[in-house]
Amino acid sequence: MKISTRGRYALRMMIDLAQHYDQGFIALKDISKRQDISKKYLEQIIPFLNRGNLLSATKGHMGGYRLAKAPSEITVREILESAEGSLVPVGCMDNTPNLCKKCEDCITLPIYEGLYDVVTKYFDSITLEDIINRQVSEFIYTI
Repeated sequence: MKISTRGRYALRMMIDLAQHYDQGFIALKDISKRQDISKKYLEQIIPFLNRGNLLSATKGHMGGYRLAKAPSEITVREILESAEGSLVPVGCMDNTPNLCKKCEDCITLPIYEGLYDVVTKYFDSITLEDIINRQVSEFIYTI
């Protein structure tokens, strides 16, 4: 599994909004400047985060973006799935139930299902609040 630039930048944008959560709506140009990500690229990420119901927006002079929920209620998994679409390690796992003709007899499928389980549990265990409180080092995942 490889997280794309869109996923990485979406996470950085959401962390920035979490860091400034108590300041209301934040202008995209301010996030762009702080994160050294072009405003245009952030504008492309916003629709993905909106589909995940992770952002609130307002227009006008004091317009901008803010988190739709408290930082303690938004997980890394939610952000990455909104930006990436799916975290499954192989394409045959995109559908439930699995539509692959070979899934019943596939001896490798349990390996990928196990990987997906570990990845999603790990990303579910980290909230934006954890990240801004710098508690990520505590998330060394053990099986």
